[in-house]
Amino acid sequence: MTATPTRSAVTAPLTAHPLSLLTAEEVSTNREVVDAAGLLGPDTRFVYVGLLEAPKAELLAHADGDPFRRSVASILVDRASGTATSVVVDVTAGAVESTREIDALAEGQGPILDEEFEDIEQILLASEEWIAAMERRGIDPAMVRAVPLSAGNFGDPAEEGRRMCRVLAFLQLDEADLPWAHPIDGVCAYVDLTERTVFAVADNAMMDVPMERGEWNAEPHGAPTRTDLKPIEITQPEGPSFTVTDNLIEWANWRFRFTFDVREGLVLHQLGWKDEAAPGGVRPIVNRASIPEMVVPYGDPAPSRYWINYFDQGEYVFGRYTNSLELGCDCLGEITYIDAVIADERGEPRTLTNAICLHEEDYGVLWKHTDLFNGMAETRRQRRLVISFFLTIGNYDYGFYWYLYLDGTIELEAKATGIVFTSAYTGPDGFATEMAPGLGAPFHQHLFSARLDMAVDGHTNAVDEVDAVRVPVSDLNPHGNAFRQQHTRLRTELEARRQADNLASRTWLVTNPERSNRLGQPVGYALHPEGQPTLLADPSSVIARRGAFGTHHLWVSAHDDSHRWPAGEIVNQSPGTDGLERYVEQDRDIDGADIVLWHTFGLTHFPRPEDWPVMPVDYTGFKLKPVGFFDRNPALDVPAGTTPHCRGRK
Repeated sequence: MTATPTRSAVTAPLTAHPLSLLTAEEVSTNREVVDAAGLLGPDTRFVYVGLLEAPKAELLAHADGDPFRRSVASILVDRASGTATSVVVDVTAGAVESTREIDALAEGQGPILDEEFEDIEQILLASEEWIAAMERRGIDPAMVRAVPLSAGNFGDPAEEGRRMCRVLAFLQLDEADLPWAHPIDGVCAYVDLTERTVFAVADNAMMDVPMERGEWNAEPHGAPTRTDLKPIEITQPEGPSFTVTDNLIEWANWRFRFTFDVREGLVLHQLGWKDEAAPGGVRPIVNRASIPEMVVPYGDPAPSRYWINYFDQGEYVFGRYTNSLELGCDCLGEITYIDAVIADERGEPRTLTNAICLHEEDYGVLWKHTDLFNGMAETRRQRRLVISFFLTIGNYDYGFYWYLYLDGTIELEAKATGIVFTSAYTGPDGFATEMAPGLGAPFHQHLFSARLDMAVDGHTNAVDEVDAVRVPVSDLNPHGNAFRQQHTRLRTELEARRQADNLASRTWLVTNPERSNRLGQPVGYALHPEGQPTLLADPSSVIARRGAFGTHHLWVSAHDDSHRWPAGEIVNQSPGTDGLERYVEQDRDIDGADIVLWHTFGLTHFPRPEDWPVMPVDYTGFKLKPVGFFDRNPALDVPAGTTPHCRGRK
């Protein structure tokens, strides 16, 4: 339903720009307006609060000094009933714009609250069935650490419409012990989060609990901390090369804004290359870039584990677990830290201190040549601007790093580390790696979805799939050595559901048919995928429906302001009827249109013993590289090095 706008006497102070970071005053105003509208009760909690960006057309038309309004979107969960409500508040006017009750059967449940997770162990201790399951194993229930996880939606009538989670158990021997080393496998509790009761215990197998401690530091493993690594100091005596004004960043030829959304994480806006000849002095490349969803599907079909598929953003709102970064640990050099404001579950502002790290770093050789004929002997060094954040969600830690390079390259790198989710090891024919005696780590994937609202020299873009192909032996190619690029235009949304192909060196080239470089070629940027596996679950599986975005490396959709979430707006216990498959079902024309690229990338993780007890960082991501966007190498203006160790420099 849509509410009649409700006005409050409270309004938030105006920010500098429609895309400025969400402020504490706006979060407070949002809560006060929602309360004044009668939407808060004693059991109401805020599970999501974020800036609802103005429509794209308004943002593109905005000029400095123009008036603008700001809106905040919230999802409320009533703990007493389980009901979730979507609310939009105009914090500039102090008015409720709309309210909508979320249909639990048709859409799913609101995201999971921390407060609900905090109750789980006490709920289990009140369950006779759970206590009996632990006693059958000779385990003191008080020593059990409960790990509540999103339940998914498997069409079970007993679960229909029920706000719930599933709970696995781990033994903790003492306060210093890592419980991940001691999974109590073969048993799973089903918890009703509204009734706060265990409504079923699936006790399928009695398995030995691995008992070797999971020590994260070196000494217990006979390897004292090494002392032969000398310090590395990174300094910029004249300070950094970038400037930050409000949330506008300028560095080298790059110019962009950034925001932080508690569900979506770090978002880049209006990313462009400075050029005095361009309108406004900037050539646009990407209007908006973010990673709005990820899913971690597990490949263990055991009765107590088949359902494990985390959507860390849609189900858990993972940005609230963002780490406060520290110099010398997460970032090195001349660092600028930026706080982010989110809301706690009571709707009050909470500041994430040092949530975002901004710095520049050397990245080796940019270009180099020593010429045989003219005596040229030149080297230029590459550097990149880095804007990043890191978070911890359960056992895993994720870092998201956007890199901008001097040659016009854009890169996103996701880093996965932390502790692998463990199980009992059932043997080499199972679906896990043995990490320690009797300890398994199930096979799984980490699949991310990037949403790239492209704007290559404007908002009329087209996409070609570009493959390297052999040329058959013929009169044209008598020696069989020829190969060339094959361009295939993707003309409609359904046609643009594509898979990567590393054997063909496949890329996807986004061009502007209305803009050409000095050679008469359409200006463009190419998406370079890593080409790792997409979703490995069977196409008939529940996760292939709920996480359909993960079934293709590339999707292309006509731009729509409301199409923001690749697995749908509501993900927790969703039936899988929203998201990218619905966005493209109209099969709209995308050839010379305002388009959005959705790119699936990620890791397929067959854990190694070396990933235990703490996993070294694994990396995944993608690159966007200019193809004819510039008339020549855009990094010709980079100066030669001036440090003493560069030859000929003093």
